[in-house]
Amino acid sequence: MTSKRLLGTVLAAAAVALPASAAVAATADAPLLWYQFDETDGTVVHDSSGNGHDGTAVGGVWGDGLELDGVDDHVDMPDDLMAGLDAITVTAEVWIDPDQAGPYFVYGLGNTSGSWGDGYLFTTGNQYRTSLSTCHWTCEQNTAAGFDLARGTWNHLAFTLAGGTGVLYLNGQEVARNEDVTIAPGEIGGGATAANYLGRSLYPGDRHLHGNFADFRIYDGALSAAEIGDMAAHISADKAAADAAAIDLGDTSAVTDDLALPEQGANGSAIAWSSSDPAVIDQVGAVTRPAADEADEAVTLTATVTLGSARLQRAFTATVLAEYDDAEAVALDAAALAIPNLDDVRSAIHLPTEGANGTTITWKSSKDAVIATDGLVNRDEPGGKTHKVKLKATVERGGEKEKRTFTALVPPLPEQAEYTGYVFTYFTGEGTANGEQVYAALSDGNDPLAWNELNGAQPILTSDQGEGGVRDPFVIRSPEGDRFYLIATDLKIHGNGDWDGAQRHGSRSIMVWESTDLIDWGEGRLVEVSPEAAGNTWAPEAYWDDELDAYVVFWASKLYETEDHTDDTYNRMMYATTRDFVHFSEPQVWVDAGYSTIDSTVIEHDGVYYRFTKDERSNTSGSPCGKFIMGQTSTSLTDTDWDFLTECIGAGAISRGEGPLVFKSNTEDKWYMFIDEFGGRGYVPFETTDLSSGEWTVAEAYDLPASPRHGTVLPVTADEYERLQAAW
Repeated sequence: MTSKRLLGTVLAAAAVALPASAAVAATADAPLLWYQFDETDGTVVHDSSGNGHDGTAVGGVWGDGLELDGVDDHVDMPDDLMAGLDAITVTAEVWIDPDQAGPYFVYGLGNTSGSWGDGYLFTTGNQYRTSLSTCHWTCEQNTAAGFDLARGTWNHLAFTLAGGTGVLYLNGQEVARNEDVTIAPGEIGGGATAANYLGRSLYPGDRHLHGNFADFRIYDGALSAAEIGDMAAHISADKAAADAAAIDLGDTSAVTDDLALPEQGANGSAIAWSSSDPAVIDQVGAVTRPAADEADEAVTLTATVTLGSARLQRAFTATVLAEYDDAEAVALDAAALAIPNLDDVRSAIHLPTEGANGTTITWKSSKDAVIATDGLVNRDEPGGKTHKVKLKATVERGGEKEKRTFTALVPPLPEQAEYTGYVFTYFTGEGTANGEQVYAALSDGNDPLAWNELNGAQPILTSDQGEGGVRDPFVIRSPEGDRFYLIATDLKIHGNGDWDGAQRHGSRSIMVWESTDLIDWGEGRLVEVSPEAAGNTWAPEAYWDDELDAYVVFWASKLYETEDHTDDTYNRMMYATTRDFVHFSEPQVWVDAGYSTIDSTVIEHDGVYYRFTKDERSNTSGSPCGKFIMGQTSTSLTDTDWDFLTECIGAGAISRGEGPLVFKSNTEDKWYMFIDEFGGRGYVPFETTDLSSGEWTVAEAYDLPASPRHGTVLPVTADEYERLQAAW
């Protein structure tokens, strides 16, 4: 844990702190209660306000403030602290442990009646908010930021209420406002509050806080934004400096496309941009290149990073290249041509017809019957010949022309073999440091309900790219049968718990591995597939489409209308096509139900595609099938208007479900769907003998791996089964 007292501002050389404004004068009203947590032993938490409101530490360890264990530690404060108050300010400096379980309160002032809260003012870090109520949760009036507090770091929290307006601050910066608060603090409990706690909820069933307090104050009255900013400055300056130092525009020495200029830092700082030459690069990063006969232009971009009262600047130099002439454009686009797996072509390949710089590309093949100019591949029958094919590309623009030749090797098709087992790939959750990596299990022969974990129940693939975690691993076999792609969500929640941030400013890429034997997956790669409007790219899956001669890759994304992704929206299912999981078409909306849908999976039978998707709505009387799985059908994989088949799959058998995976039995006309009862038992297997019926029943007996989450079950041959068993 990093002490909040060991604060230092570390900036890159180009970052300059602006002159500070005059210090905000201390508020005229001293705190009603002030805990500085500078004790070294004992159970008394001394009140520095002079009002005698000492607290009692129930458990806890003195050191870096007061550390609470998340089990039963807390601070018991005196009764009736809000009596007579028409306005209030509550501030706290708190460090929340990454393993904090919810629901929890950072602090709560009020009363408890039985198992209920009975009037209170509290703040929680889950969907960071402060609430007032004169009864329990049904009466709550919330001032809510809509995102989870970052964990594993010190944060300064503040809430002010006066004249019916509640304002919520984080690290000195306003993050939420509610102008319709009708409850005054002194009205709670009629002024009598006997359950005033730090680190403990007023709902006895909730979790305690696992973390540290370094400062806690209550004021009679609402402090100003400037006063809050000054109070939080020792934390916000450090976080703003970190946000400034973290700005990365990539290589700006030869800019040809618009720049993505971040508008918000990971710590919540607002980032504003100015340009020394807006005609070349404007304040939102739009680039206008000089004409081909003009010189390149150097532009200085200045980021102003603001968090509360902290304000810093950092400068970047970007050189914008003049437009390419025809010869330059042709040379660049010719040099950029690449064909993946050229020495081992097993499926249709991507042969581009346009270059990035406005060139046209035409192809010739020395053996059209083996590799056609549209990239389709025809391999010899098993035992046949490996063909060598020369592919010649001609790149042209404005009379300029350049040719490149590629030599491809195309092996014969593999011998067909029956499936004799299954491999199950999955992740195990965000509760452990390595749970968001790829795990695997092997079936007990052809029994899809009995599994043995591989690699000693440790990950078989890990990623340190992107977000540093991979979730929802999905494996697909090529239509020829001898190449495999594993794709996964680029996301790590362990250590931060910030689900809101992950959907507003998460990865737009998916993680991709490929293999020819299910053992050697080589180096994984991140591939960006989502548009800039997307805040996340979740649970990618793929299915081969014979009509398109390409894979249709689909995933869930929230699409935002604002550049900083602050508006409210919902997850849609997106799709793009690819032949090599390197080159992808432009993403398209696949499912827009008007509410959030995620975790689609697809299987085909007798010319009909069956799609199963999680309905993300709350499970209420208005949407009784929310948090369960719905089924749809279509004869076209990329259709955007599928026919309804069923809904509420899993209801009655599980409390709620997500991450469905579906596969056919190797031995009979039976299909299995594993549904993740998230927050409950994890995966529960369902089965049916008629996909078209929409009826699924829970399997009678099963033995799944420990803690499997959203993954894939892939049928395997005897040779593949033996290789997996031997390798892991």
